[in-house]
Amino acid sequence: MMERPDGGERALLVQIAPPGAEAEIALAEFKELATSAKATVLGCVVGTRAKPDAKYYVGLGKAEEIRELVVEHNIELVLVNHELTPSQERNLERLLQCRVVDRSGLILDIFAQRARTFEGKLQVELAQLQHLSTRLIRGWTHLESQKGGIGLKGPGETQLETDRRLLKERIKIINKRLEKVRKSRDQNRRARQKAAIATVSLVGYTNAGKSSLFNALTGAKIYAADKLFATLDPTTRKLELPGSSAVILADTVGFIRDLPHQLVAAFHATLEETKEADLLLHVIDRSDPDWKISAAAVEEVLKELGVDNIKLLHVFNKIDLLDKFDEAAEKAEGNNVFVSAKTGAGLSNLCDEIARQLQGNIIDEEIELTASDAKLRAQL
Repeated sequence: MMERPDGGERALLVQIAPPGAEAEIALAEFKELATSAKATVLGCVVGTRAKPDAKYYVGLGKAEEIRELVVEHNIELVLVNHELTPSQERNLERLLQCRVVDRSGLILDIFAQRARTFEGKLQVELAQLQHLSTRLIRGWTHLESQKGGIGLKGPGETQLETDRRLLKERIKIINKRLEKVRKSRDQNRRARQKAAIATVSLVGYTNAGKSSLFNALTGAKIYAADKLFATLDPTTRKLELPGSSAVILADTVGFIRDLPHQLVAAFHATLEETKEADLLLHVIDRSDPDWKISAAAVEEVLKELGVDNIKLLHVFNKIDLLDKFDEAAEKAEGNNVFVSAKTGAGLSNLCDEIARQLQGNIIDEEIELTASDAKLRAQL
């Protein structure tokens, strides 16, 4: 649908942070995102700017510096750690003569690589089409119908309208299919509620170890890897708890700072598992020196989703990677659980705490019914 320079794997990272921002942390995470997308990072261009430039986002001087590096290192792809407008993206591509991808586009590309199930692929395609729909008008400048002269007039507006119509039709089809998925999930949830089975949902920053913890608790063998967004497709398993009770444990997609809004909208069917949960386990990578910033970003997304009223238990994972760990001192700071999904340390404590958090929903009584109590027996 669009004429753009070809992409590649030889990448240059660009980050222009406002003064006083946590630039180093953001750049390290962006490098990890680029690596997860299978890009070969050959360099970084950083700077500070109070207000983005309307034309290039980065300012003309910085744009010229980027162009020199692109030519010098034969760069095929420029990754910008910001949300670019369609015009900024197009202007940078014209200047640099290589593919330019912003933060949202990079995350969408990673999601497209990771999606495995039919539902996951639909959700990624929906987000990609929504992202693309805002960029169509910049893609057909070679077919503008306003150009004068015989042989130079083209069907630019007609082509643009055709593409928009095709996009709208495809988005409508995907939304209908996702609606069926939502209905199916809703039926499953209602069946669980009827059977009085509580749902516990794992949430947390990407690469905090949610899938590894899910596997360690349930004995499942879902895909888990030390990379960002290894899990896109939600998985549920039954988890037996102390006291002969059981819950449904759900593994969900990880969150990240500045998560694109179209992704949150597209993954609504997946995130419903979180919205309907009885208890949220916020899994935090305790070995990450910046875990407080990541945890705050997750809780901000939970607030946006409207699930900040659900019971939340902080689960600090990867304690096996800490040089010194004083569990008594850590527990004194709040109602937290410390585990290692890799070694199994603390998993029994976690199960006990889940049972304790949910015990208000479980009633253990012995009732004696006579033959005349058939109606009450049927109700029970």
